[in-house]
Amino acid sequence: MLPSFAISNSNAKKADSKTNTSLIAVDFTSPTIHNPATMSEAQQDESPCLIWHENGEAKSAKWRSDSGIQPPRRVEIADDRMKADDAFRLACEGTGLLWCGDFQNARQLLQAIARRIDAKPRKKKQVAATSAEAFHLYRQAQSQRARTLGMLLIPFNADHTIPLRRAPDVQQACKDVYGETNEPYIATLRSLQGIIGAYEWRKNGLEIPALSARIYPHYGVFAPIRSEYIELVANTSFPPTLSNISLAFDIGTGTGVLAALLARRGIKRIVATDQDQRALNCARENLKRLKLDTQIEVVQANLFPEGRAPLIVCNPPWVPARPSSSLEHAVFDPDSRMLNGFLNGLAEHLEPEGEGWLIISDLAEHLGLRTRTELLNTIEAAGLVILNKIDVKPRHPKVSDTSDPLHIARSAEITSLWRLALK
Repeated sequence: MLPSFAISNSNAKKADSKTNTSLIAVDFTSPTIHNPATMSEAQQDESPCLIWHENGEAKSAKWRSDSGIQPPRRVEIADDRMKADDAFRLACEGTGLLWCGDFQNARQLLQAIARRIDAKPRKKKQVAATSAEAFHLYRQAQSQRARTLGMLLIPFNADHTIPLRRAPDVQQACKDVYGETNEPYIATLRSLQGIIGAYEWRKNGLEIPALSARIYPHYGVFAPIRSEYIELVANTSFPPTLSNISLAFDIGTGTGVLAALLARRGIKRIVATDQDQRALNCARENLKRLKLDTQIEVVQANLFPEGRAPLIVCNPPWVPARPSSSLEHAVFDPDSRMLNGFLNGLAEHLEPEGEGWLIISDLAEHLGLRTRTELLNTIEAAGLVILNKIDVKPRHPKVSDTSDPLHIARSAEITSLWRLALK
């Protein structure tokens, strides 16, 4: 049996009270879900509700989605008796499965659905004519996969406990993401797995050799797992003018890893910016752990802080594509907005004889999403010159994964630090 969630009478009126069925009516009390980390408490209270009938009684619960997805329009009650083929069929049709059986069996069912998704398709696979088309087909397939896997739903109590047999203790992990709650809610099992994984990252941290220390990523903040771009910042010589004004800006700081590295290299004052609240909290916590919080100021800003600096560093998202969820903003930069914003604003914030360091991969070029000429033209139009470019070959596992649909592009990828100066 599902827990007795509090019933919302106003929402329950919209369900068919005469029907004793497991079908759930979804009430969209808010048409668009934004990133909960930046939403006010009142806005979070406006989240959609799921309403279902159980033993002839209408029940409802809040819908939680940190990735910003809407709840499924149709949901059925599911338990240990449900067969994987039936679950797969319903999930593909867009029907959510609200689980009330054994938690570990739900995990196994999710794995079974994933195996069926990843099995060879019956119909002929579409062949991409260009690299860009291959990327978009890949993204489309990944999005559809995520939607299907997101149809398996898990109930939560108001204290973030899961009222299912053999459920793990996820209270602290969910509290880190959702904060304090005062009512039960429903979320996808797949999102819960992501929350648990991120919680382990936050507990254990990630060793950064260039820092000789660990960085602790928060949920929704890009983890610095690719060490090559950190090594570029660690090994590039500072502009001479830093000896006169020991100040640097780190634009889009994320975990704070690059700001910490610049501080460890001897820059006396650093201003690190980000506009995402989770990133700001993460950076401040990491810098405090490293005892660099008095040396580095973390401020909320859209790109640049006030003033000028002799060194300005930016590692924007590398792929100019639209994120499919709020969690992908650290990876995808629609229309190269952050990249162009950094380049176009650099001259206004750079001290004479200073340098702007742009850390970016050329993966977008190999995918046909941005040309080298476009990047060079933006640099030129921004009143900047290229002093030099330092390259490194990525070493992440996907470089050698021939089964990856984007293998050709990934195998050719180069990560670069562009040293830019005023004309």
